[in-house]
Amino acid sequence: MLGHFALTNKQLKWSVVGKYLFDPSILHGIRITLELTIVAMFLGIVLGVLLAVMRLSKNPIVAGFGWIYVWFFRGTPVLVQLLFWFNLPAIVRVLSLGVPFGPSWFQTDPKTIITAFVAATLGLGLNEAAYMAEIARAGLLSVDEGQREAAEALGMSTTQTMRRIVLPQAMRVIVPPTGNETISMLKTTSLVSVIGVAELLYTAQIIYARTYQTIPLLIVASLWYLFITSVLTVGQYYVERYYARGSVRNLPATPIQKLRKRLGIGAAL
Repeated sequence: MLGHFALTNKQLKWSVVGKYLFDPSILHGIRITLELTIVAMFLGIVLGVLLAVMRLSKNPIVAGFGWIYVWFFRGTPVLVQLLFWFNLPAIVRVLSLGVPFGPSWFQTDPKTIITAFVAATLGLGLNEAAYMAEIARAGLLSVDEGQREAAEALGMSTTQTMRRIVLPQAMRVIVPPTGNETISMLKTTSLVSVIGVAELLYTAQIIYARTYQTIPLLIVASLWYLFITSVLTVGQYYVERYYARGSVRNLPATPIQKLRKRLGIGAAL
């Protein structure tokens, strides 16, 4: 009945959906959405891993800073953070680099640096870092302590132990939730429409504000979100499969291998 409703209801105006599905402005919005997702996730992952290491530090000041960061950014809504960064130039008139309370080497107007796109990147990326910090910390804690002790016995430094021993094993725990966070980030980028960044949803809103075709344009945006998340889901599957090597005797079959097996077409690739 739901499928019949979707196909026969003339108010959905599938012809309008087809007209705007590959509209240049919609494709431009998709590009901005992907750029925001990639940059914000990169910032979130790098800063999140750093914060996870800080939280596991034996130095109480370093560990305390990591805990405060996670507490603050997880405790405030991402929409509030986006609005804060976007409106920051209203209270900070000059950004400068120099000696604290001393001479300044470089200064500029924050309005030239904190554009809408930069504000969106900061809001999304810094918020994501708090969640990635907990994901990375869980992954690091999942590695047996004996692995670190064995690395120290071989004369490896703390940095070498972390890079060559701990992180590769922790990736098995880190990758699945990171894939989920990436998909979630893609959809969270729709919030930046409130600060005027021309991503996918904002572009659709601009079009239906002019044409009054609200539902068809929202369907267009939804179809593109579904398509991109489907691609990311497939990518996540293969990344998880890659890092599962060594932890299971036999790797799970890929969708293509399962299809070939069911159809009985030759040996699985």
